[in-house]
Amino acid sequence: MDPRLIAALILSPFVLVFLYAGIHEYRRYKSEGRAQYGLQYDEETGTTHVTALSEDEDGYDHEDFDPNEVNANKDDKNV
Repeated sequence: MDPRLIAALILSPFVLVFLYAGIHEYRRYKSEGRAQYGLQYDEETGTTHVTALSEDEDGYDHEDFDPNEVNANKDDKNV
């Protein structure tokens, strides 16, 4: 089999996913306007995820985060 064909077969799923994400984001932009993305902290699970932030909302700043404080709060709730 031709090496170019093998390379195209390997890369095609990634290209399709990238195009799908681009089309999805473009449609979101046309319907909702410009979005600001940032990290959002979920206190229940202790994890962060990237999401669109509203105008008045600040993103999660990992420099200001103290894991010991969160763990102490979880221990207080469990007692």
